[in-house]
Amino acid sequence: MHPYIKPIEKQFKQHADAIKAVWMKSYLLDQFEFYGLQAPERSLLCKQHYKQYPVSDAEELETIVKECFHLPQREYQYFAIGLFAYHKKLWNTSSIKIIEYCLQQKSWWDSVDGIASDWLGPYFKMFPGKIIPITSRWNKSKNMWLQRSSIMFQKAYKKDTDTTLLSQYILNCVYSKEFFIQKAIGWALREYSKTNPGWVKQFVKENTLAPLSEREALKRINK
Repeated sequence: MHPYIKPIEKQFKQHADAIKAVWMKSYLLDQFEFYGLQAPERSLLCKQHYKQYPVSDAEELETIVKECFHLPQREYQYFAIGLFAYHKKLWNTSSIKIIEYCLQQKSWWDSVDGIASDWLGPYFKMFPGKIIPITSRWNKSKNMWLQRSSIMFQKAYKKDTDTTLLSQYILNCVYSKEFFIQKAIGWALREYSKTNPGWVKQFVKENTLAPLSEREALKRINK
């Protein structure tokens, strides 16, 4: 184990809750092991660690993140997502390589959406020239999680949302039978409805979406 990870491993073990770990594992369909730390407690421990042990080298940061994505307990993946986001000053254009790597490791909605929120949105704001080359490839990918990420990366962009791109990526995936793609379409539209409900309402009216996508898209509008 990388020396950087050892102090947080100690904290995770000290605060572990075997009963909660069983529930958390079940909640994610028994795909991952857990220490059983609930989000507020885990977040506090992680933030304290980030502040106490800052990373100063981009290559080392990526090494730590990659190792965390290979450890069995899910808390390490959450730790890595927060760690990489905390060190945005070390990001460069090639950081997309580790981002794409992590999107495809131990992939499930919790990690993929955490990366979308904490990594993808900020990364593409920093390097807008990478948006089209990267997200267009993801949108056409056979990897469901990369497709989901192409639809979701703008979810916090509000008035800066590129609606032409959002429309294109949604319509490219509109016939997908995958639950997580249908959900992503609805969620991306619902988020944008906070900024421009009229646009979302018109988009849904003009295009045939899966029932799940449509329900999610109009959830705020129809309140």
